[in-house]
Amino acid sequence: MTFWRRGYSRGALLRDTVAGVTVGIVAVPLAMAFAIASGVPPERGLYTGIIAGFLISFFSGSRVQIGGPTGAFVVIVFGIVAQHGYAGLQIATIMAAGMLFLLGLFRFGALIRFIPYPVVTGFTTGIALVIFSTQMRDFFGLPLKSIPGDFFAQWEAYAHAAAGWNPWAAAFALGSVGLIVLLHQLRPTIPGPLVVMVLGALLVWAFELPLETIGTRFGSIPNTLPAPELPPFVWAQWRELLPEAFTIAVLAAIESLLCAVVADGMIDDRHDSNTELIGQGLANLGSAVFGGIPATGALARTATNIRAGGRSPVAGVVHAATLLVVMLLAAPLAVYVPLASLAGVLVIVAWNMSEVHQFRGMFRAPRSDTLTMLVTFGLTVAVDLTLAVEVGIVLAALLFMRRMTEVTQVGAVHAEHLPDAAEPDGSAAATPVLLPRGVEVYEINGPFFFGVADRLNDVLATVGTPPAVLILRMRRVPAIDATGLHAIEKLHDKCRRQRTTLVLSGVNAQPREALRRRGLDRRLGAEHIHANFEQALAHARTLVAPQTPPPAAS
Repeated sequence: MTFWRRGYSRGALLRDTVAGVTVGIVAVPLAMAFAIASGVPPERGLYTGIIAGFLISFFSGSRVQIGGPTGAFVVIVFGIVAQHGYAGLQIATIMAAGMLFLLGLFRFGALIRFIPYPVVTGFTTGIALVIFSTQMRDFFGLPLKSIPGDFFAQWEAYAHAAAGWNPWAAAFALGSVGLIVLLHQLRPTIPGPLVVMVLGALLVWAFELPLETIGTRFGSIPNTLPAPELPPFVWAQWRELLPEAFTIAVLAAIESLLCAVVADGMIDDRHDSNTELIGQGLANLGSAVFGGIPATGALARTATNIRAGGRSPVAGVVHAATLLVVMLLAAPLAVYVPLASLAGVLVIVAWNMSEVHQFRGMFRAPRSDTLTMLVTFGLTVAVDLTLAVEVGIVLAALLFMRRMTEVTQVGAVHAEHLPDAAEPDGSAAATPVLLPRGVEVYEINGPFFFGVADRLNDVLATVGTPPAVLILRMRRVPAIDATGLHAIEKLHDKCRRQRTTLVLSGVNAQPREALRRRGLDRRLGAEHIHANFEQALAHARTLVAPQTPPPAAS
């Protein structure tokens, strides 16, 4: 860790300790609320904050990252627990941990940036809406023993149970939302979620109010960490949970690296994305083994840590220790916390997650991006997050390829358009070029890959009489793939059958290396591959020039 080599003073230790205690107190209600929303007992959220929070800070690629359970996982965890139980969640989390570790080990941290922004916006806003939906039972105290996993089925169940709503629950939930908003406006340093949780517990304890609490639904919260335990290995179950594990890994990677980027901007630092992914893998493995749920970097808690003065991983370690102390000393008191208050906390979390302004802003983006976002959003809400992430990424890739095919052009070049100073070596024809008889020029303008390779054959199919020399300009081809190479290979074979010489002009570095690796440079002949058009045209003139007859014998 580079911060140790910079020196670590007693003053820095004091600042990190204060920051760690502060963010640890903030994390208590959030850890329990995210666990309950995910369909597991509240103590599993505390286990996650303690174990994963410690490991993320200790092994993180960011100096100030605070990790733990977050809203991003609520949807996927709720679905896994409902279908496979907690053992299934353990299996999915362990597999996701392995994926994250391997991504970091093989230095794929930078690849996460290729997750398209419309996909991230779509599933983030979708998750926020689903979190909001799952809290309506506790928000209004509806008499439902459980709620369906499907979004529309949830609201159907709410409609049937609406007559039995609890005014006390609604008052506590609305009051919690209002108090958190008010404290954020007037005293942002005061942790609003903790205030409403403690205040709600005190009111329930003092006046014995008719509210469902953590104690009435889940019983008492243990004040010790559980012994480490691994789930049974049943190959069929592990294989079945592979897509869910992939979704957990993708979410953990995206959330943690986005959080690290934001933290870098706040403290003028630079994180190590590969080390961050390794730390996330170790943290999720530890969380699953010790009875927790998936974890990742938590943006709000990381920002709280920075604002409180945290500047090293020590603050994150102290945050985990604070959670442990709170669980050891105050776990018996948590039974009085009303679930309506925690529902109010999660409604605020959902609103902050939704980032409505960014969702609206996507409607001013290109239509393909808007479509990607809406599909991802709709699948997240109506089907499940795993399918939403997979379809969103595939759809974004397909639309990107279509966009690239629109950018790349293949066509004939007329003589008056040939002078151009954009050759790779900067050379240019000074006057308009007159092509010799029997020479045709075609140009590829843009990346030449599988989405556009067939255009070359389509264009050349329109040529009437085969020319003696065909010059293919590639000055604006920055990259070529195997399909593009195959298209050039087919073009070369066609030209040879028609007794046409194929000459390449302006071949850039990547296409030239690709030609060499494929062996096409030898097949075409090195003398037919030129750095610029002037050289290629001069070579073409020698090929079509009339041969001088040998002198007559005397």
